[in-house]
Amino acid sequence: MFKLPTTATAPFCPSEVRGSIAIRPGLPAWKKLLAFCGPGLLVSVCYMDPGNWATDIEAGAKYGHALLFVVAAASLAAMLLQTLAMKLGVATGYDLARLSREHYGRRANTALWLLAELAIVACDLAEVLGSALALHLLFGVSVLTGVVLTAASTLVVIGLKGKGFRRLEAIVLALVATIASCFLVELLLAGPEWSAVREGLMPHAGLATDREAVYLAIGIVGATVMPHNLYLHSSIVQTRRLGEGEAARREAIRFLRVDTVVSLALAMLVNGAILVLAATAFHGTGYADVASIEDAYRLLEPVVGTAAAALLFGIALLAAGQSSTFTGTIAGQIIMEGFLDLKIPCWRRHLITRALALVPAFIGVAVLGEHAVGTLLVLSQVVLSLQLPFALYPLLRFTGRRDIMGSFANGPLTRIAGWSLFVAISAANLWLLAQFL
Repeated sequence: MFKLPTTATAPFCPSEVRGSIAIRPGLPAWKKLLAFCGPGLLVSVCYMDPGNWATDIEAGAKYGHALLFVVAAASLAAMLLQTLAMKLGVATGYDLARLSREHYGRRANTALWLLAELAIVACDLAEVLGSALALHLLFGVSVLTGVVLTAASTLVVIGLKGKGFRRLEAIVLALVATIASCFLVELLLAGPEWSAVREGLMPHAGLATDREAVYLAIGIVGATVMPHNLYLHSSIVQTRRLGEGEAARREAIRFLRVDTVVSLALAMLVNGAILVLAATAFHGTGYADVASIEDAYRLLEPVVGTAAAALLFGIALLAAGQSSTFTGTIAGQIIMEGFLDLKIPCWRRHLITRALALVPAFIGVAVLGEHAVGTLLVLSQVVLSLQLPFALYPLLRFTGRRDIMGSFANGPLTRIAGWSLFVAISAANLWLLAQFL
C-alpha cells in the first residue's frame, strides 16, 4: 500500500543532504570541478523562469536590441550576489536563514521569514502561470485547466523522495539544456543581425530620457535577481563534503565560483536570446506592440516562416515553468529549517506553496480572463523585487563581518560593489512599484 512520506526527505531536505556528495582527495582539477558543479545550475533556473520572459519579449519588440545591455548588467550583478551567498555557506557552514535566526531578534526573524515565504509564493505563481500558458499553447487546453494541472507537480516531488541530490541536479540540467537548445534553434531560424546584437550590448545614453524604456529596464533587473535564491544557494553548496581546514574551504569556493558564474552566464544567454528573438521577429516588422508571451508564440510562425519556431518556444516555456518546481520546494524547506527550526514532509511543503500560488492564479484568470496572464506575471515580479532588499541586507552584513566569515570576509571593493547594488536595486524597485501603482 502506497504511503505518503511523513518526514522531510532527500533530495529536498537541507539537513538530510548536507555533506552527501563526497569530493575525493587527489582528483584531477577537472574532475573536482565536475563534482562541485550543480548548485549554480539549480540557482540559474530561477533566472530563466517565465517571469523573465514577458519583460524580455516586450523590450525586444519595442526597442530592438537596445536594452540587451541591461540583461547583461543584471546578470553580472546576479553573479556577484550569488557568489556571496555561496561563499557564506561554505565559509560558515550555515545558510543565510540560519544565520539570521542566530543574529537577529524574534520579530526581525519573523518578518524576514514571512517576506521570504511571500517571495517563494510569488515565484511559484510565475511557474504556475507559465506552465499553464505553455499547456494552453501546446495542447489547446484552457489556461484555467492548465493552472489546475500544475498541481500534479507534487507527484514528481513525491517520486523523488529518498533520491540523491545528484539525481535532482541531473533532472534540472536536462530541463535547462532543453530551454537553451530550443532558443539556439530559434535564433538559427530567425537569423538575427549579429552586428545589431553587438551594438545592443553597449549602453545607450538616449534611453535614459525614455520613461517606458527605463520602466522596462528596471523590470528586467527586478525579474532577474530572486531573493529566495540567496537563501537557496547558501544552503545547497553544503551538499559537498569538504576536507578540514581553511585551504579546503578556499578550494571549494574557487570551484563553486566557476559553477556559479558559468551557470548564470547560461541563464544570461537564454534571457538575451529571448530578447534578441523578439527584436528580430517583431521590432521593425510591424509587430512592435507585442508584449505578451501568448502573442509572441502565435506570431512566431507567420513571422519566422516555420511552425517549428512556435513549437520550440512552447516547449522551452513548459521546461522553464517546471524547472523551478524543485528549487522552490528546496528553498521553502531551507527557510523553514533556518528561521523556524521546523521540518515538514517535502510533498506537503510543495503542496502548500503550490496551493497558495494556485488560488491567485485561478482567481486572476477566472475574473480577468486568459489574456490576464501577462499582467499577473508582471505582478509576481513586482512582489519579488520588493522582497530582494530584505534578503540582500543580511547577506551583505554577514559576508562583511570578519567574526563570522574569518579570512573570507568581503574586501573593500566587494563591499562597495555589494552595497552600491543594494542602494541601486532598492531605489529601482521603489520606482518600479510607484509606476506599477
